[in-house]
Amino acid sequence: METQEHAAGAVMGLSAGQTSADRTPQEQPHHTSRMQQPQSTSRMEQLFGFSTENLGSWQSVVTLLNRPMDPASLGIFRFLFGMLMAIDITQERGLSHLDWKYLDGAPVCRFPLFNFLQPLPLDWMYLVYLVMFLGSVGIMLGCFYRLSCLMFLTTYWYIFFLDKTAWNNHSYLYGLIGFQLTLMDGNRYWSIDGLRNPGIRNAHVPLWNYTVLRTQIFIVYFIAGIKKLDADWVEGYSMSYLAHHWLFDPFKLVLPVELVNVLVVHGGGLILDLSAGYLLFFDATRPFAFVFVSYFHCMNSQLFSIGMFPYTMLATSPLFCYSNWPRRLFAGFPRVLKPVLPSTSQDLKPSTSCVYEEAPRSEEPRSEEPRSEEPRSEEPRSEEPRSEEPRSEEPRSEAPRSEEPRSEEPRSEEPRSEEPRSEEQEATAAKKPIKFRHKLGAIFTIIYIMEQLFMPYSHFITQGYNNWTNGLYGYSWDMMVHARSHQHVKITYKDGKTGEIGYLNPGVFTQSRRWKDHGDMLKQYATCLSELLPRYNITDAEIYFDIWVSINDRFQQRIFDPRVDVVRAPWSPLQPTPWLMPLLVDLSPWRTKFQEIEGTLDNQTEIVFIADFPGLHLENFVSEDLGNTSVQVLQGEVIIELVEEKKNYTLKAGEQTQVPAGAYHKVHTVSDGPSCFMYVYVNTTEAALQEDLTRLLHLQERLLNGTETEPLPPELQPLLSADEGSEVNATDPVVRIFLKRQRRMKEVKKRREASVIERLDRFVTKKYYTIRRGFLMTAIAMRNLAVGLPSVEQLTREVSYANMKGPQYENHEALKDEAGHAEL
Repeated sequence: METQEHAAGAVMGLSAGQTSADRTPQEQPHHTSRMQQPQSTSRMEQLFGFSTENLGSWQSVVTLLNRPMDPASLGIFRFLFGMLMAIDITQERGLSHLDWKYLDGAPVCRFPLFNFLQPLPLDWMYLVYLVMFLGSVGIMLGCFYRLSCLMFLTTYWYIFFLDKTAWNNHSYLYGLIGFQLTLMDGNRYWSIDGLRNPGIRNAHVPLWNYTVLRTQIFIVYFIAGIKKLDADWVEGYSMSYLAHHWLFDPFKLVLPVELVNVLVVHGGGLILDLSAGYLLFFDATRPFAFVFVSYFHCMNSQLFSIGMFPYTMLATSPLFCYSNWPRRLFAGFPRVLKPVLPSTSQDLKPSTSCVYEEAPRSEEPRSEEPRSEEPRSEEPRSEEPRSEEPRSEEPRSEAPRSEEPRSEEPRSEEPRSEEPRSEEQEATAAKKPIKFRHKLGAIFTIIYIMEQLFMPYSHFITQGYNNWTNGLYGYSWDMMVHARSHQHVKITYKDGKTGEIGYLNPGVFTQSRRWKDHGDMLKQYATCLSELLPRYNITDAEIYFDIWVSINDRFQQRIFDPRVDVVRAPWSPLQPTPWLMPLLVDLSPWRTKFQEIEGTLDNQTEIVFIADFPGLHLENFVSEDLGNTSVQVLQGEVIIELVEEKKNYTLKAGEQTQVPAGAYHKVHTVSDGPSCFMYVYVNTTEAALQEDLTRLLHLQERLLNGTETEPLPPELQPLLSADEGSEVNATDPVVRIFLKRQRRMKEVKKRREASVIERLDRFVTKKYYTIRRGFLMTAIAMRNLAVGLPSVEQLTREVSYANMKGPQYENHEALKDEAGHAEL
């Protein structure tokens, strides 16, 4: 049995607490001595938990996938998943700010997967979220398990399909796991259903329950690693900014930032994703996998705002352990805690969801009675595994009809029974209690795994969603492979009747920023704008978008053709978007040159790299704050048109010219191929401000140490006061900015130097007020649905009470709003 326990941690392994009844016929021993022989178990079975014989026929595959397993690990995962989803609903799913997202009657453009999907009225949306929350709590507690799964699943996918701008891989994963749990027997361990129905408590679950979940997590890791086998990731361009995060400071003690970026951020992420599934799979490597995977997800929880995803992935790791690990874990807890802890009993019950191997020969149970009269020295332990088989109770009724002389035959019959044993097992294979539900479980497992392996590479079907990344990002597992920055976004409308041309503020009528990168969302946005603009006396509007994007530190370039009226432009999910501009991958080698150029600049000089297509032009306005702005051509040929001066300058590679501040200019690409140029400028206003702030800082230091002897003018008197009111009383705007920044720096320093207790208190306070608002607003909505709307004054008081926040939380939000402190 030791060899079988070694294989138990694999994807199709056995639990350490399984009896002989849980084994396939090939694993049933005749003698205890045979169980201890290493040659009785193949190397494949030791590593993977199954042998080639288990895959020899459809019936053996069904038997394997429905093999009885301990429900303990599945029950613990069910509890953790339900708990994390209940927390996630109030945060990333948006319950705490639902009234800001779904505004009744407001002119808002939305981006559902299917255009016919629309949000319900606000109070009913709160009801949808309440049903989803109750479903997640029901999953956690294992209470009315199937109903709870359906409550969570239907509402979750409705909300998921309702907003493509919120799509991401981990939200998609939550929906998949919810779907899987709906079909599984996740309520057979540590559940309220088990208390209500003792018949299912501690009952076996089929192996495919574990197989599907383990394979799903393996796919998440491995496909994410495959997607990172991309030149941009391998060369360190995808997430280069992460190397500057404080979490990587320990690595910077021995490596420069450039190597931390390439080796730790990108190299480490690639290796972990490719290997995590395999390391979790095998017993020998699983402890190391737990260490690295846990460290990885804890870092992600600090690097990104991705809600419960790191904790959900941590909760999936124990699924790869022996399925009875909770029993062994909780068995070591004090006895006084046993009533509230999961069961540690090893007494598992048979289940109709599983396939149990039948006894190979009916003579074995019939011979139990006579054999029991033989001396104990004659290998009595060989009978113990047989007596544990649950199926032995059925043929036991035939014992009175058995021929007793058989029992008087010499023990030499035992070796002779080994020869026909395998043949009779095959002959009785059809007698295995395989039912239609067992075949359905096996079919579902195989189809589901094949579908999940296919989906990340199905973008040749959904070609309309391919916009420099492959298809709908939310099911591709290409996590963090692409980093984008936007330099310029312009929306132009043209009145279809009058021909009037005007401009719209980017993002008007929408709360999302993601529409700028996806052709399908741009089509939805343009259609929505054309329907809203008639309210402003603009009819039959034509909408044009000029969007400049840099992906993975490349040139800023157009992603969509600015000459196309997107309202009337064709788009199909099954056809490539014809107005999508190609990514200029031929210019990717320029990124090394960018780094060299940026390394020669001082701290006050900024630079932007631009690439454009032949026949197009860039219209740009240089702010008055930007002085000494020049355009330098790197490749191709351009014409600089100064609009107000009505002058044109032709520039070729290596040439440059100044452009005036406070005025428009156009850059026309006239070369046969794409043009590449860069803007070099200095923010003179910011530079002058920095000089003034530095001067005030030195003055304040002299005042504090008593070296300043000259009297202060009235406008500088607030520098002597350290209270927050001093910045309000400051008459000089520069002094006011200086004092505000000083206060902010003190708050930042205080937060960073806070103790663990203070950080925990700040974290708990923030979460409390977030969750509190979600539940209070839900209660208000349910009251409105039940008895109607109250007076405006009462509703205002109730919402104000729900919006109440702690002082620490308010300070935190104020600091986040300040530029340069978003990492807080």
